[in-house]
Amino acid sequence: MSTKTIKAYGTKSAESDLEQLNINRRSVTAKDVEIDILFCGVCHSDLHFARNDWGMTQYPVVPGHEIVGKVTQVGTGVSKYKVGDLVAVGCLVDSCRSCNNCKDDLEQYCPQWVGTYGGYDKHLNSPTHGGYSEAIVVDEDFVLRVPENLDQAGIAPVLCAGITTWSPLRQWKVGKGSKVAVVGLGGLGHMALKLANALGADVTLFSRSPNKVQDGLDLGAHQVIISTDEAQMEGVMNHFDLIIDTVPYAHDLNPYIGTLATNGTLVVVGYLGPLDPMLVTVPMIMGRRSVAGSLIGGIAETQELLDFCGKHNITSDIEIIKMQDINLAYERMLKSDVHYRFVIDMKSLKK
Repeated sequence: MSTKTIKAYGTKSAESDLEQLNINRRSVTAKDVEIDILFCGVCHSDLHFARNDWGMTQYPVVPGHEIVGKVTQVGTGVSKYKVGDLVAVGCLVDSCRSCNNCKDDLEQYCPQWVGTYGGYDKHLNSPTHGGYSEAIVVDEDFVLRVPENLDQAGIAPVLCAGITTWSPLRQWKVGKGSKVAVVGLGGLGHMALKLANALGADVTLFSRSPNKVQDGLDLGAHQVIISTDEAQMEGVMNHFDLIIDTVPYAHDLNPYIGTLATNGTLVVVGYLGPLDPMLVTVPMIMGRRSVAGSLIGGIAETQELLDFCGKHNITSDIEIIKMQDINLAYERMLKSDVHYRFVIDMKSLKK
């Protein structure tokens, strides 16, 4: 298959900074859409993958799975998009299409799902590369339509941070009158507050930081509970139908379990790894409470989210950076020094 060489930013090892690289994109096949990338969000997963924190990175790697751009070319069999359309690509660029999960629009749980980066490009027989690049070629079935009324940079993080929190909100049928809490106020947490509020829920933020109270209220929380304050925690015992835990590192879930109502569920979306300390099962058994996990969302669900954001004018709170500043952005992310998501203006790479 013929290829085209383009500029990108990636890394050749876990210890190296990201730098400008040249990568190959496949030529457009019958079902492919070529996208000129305008903006790409910066996710904690990008950093983890670049530094091989999960032990599965193949180098070189080009991160980025919160992509917004314009269609520049379509294959002969493409029916959903045309040149000039404003589109997006999230965390998935392919799946097996035939398993039960794929048939149920749950491609994120397909055993053979292909990540936007670090996956396997069956056309080129090589790893996929992500959105820290000039352009990307994706099968039309994994391309999403972006409402034209939304800020193009601000919608980029919806492709990961947004859908990661939207999927559990929909799975647990959150709506008017639901009592929802969000643990942690970062890229995921701030989207969870906005979306739960727009769905009509009564929304609470759990935070360890008193200086985040006003931010939480501004972003859609109706109250903020300081999780280290025993009196405040006691005041919300047996209260929540759903808790979305967005914290990206090991932390104690036990204080939150007792704040769930009977049949309530705490969903972990931010942390991958062993729990420390371990869960105490007594409050779970005594209230038929559950601890669950959730991973991004399928293509149909992500399109539903984009349409919902278009209707309610929801985007992420972002700071736009140049591609050349990505290593500094990673260091700032590690210090939680961003409100609440970095987005790369890809014009900077093209210069």
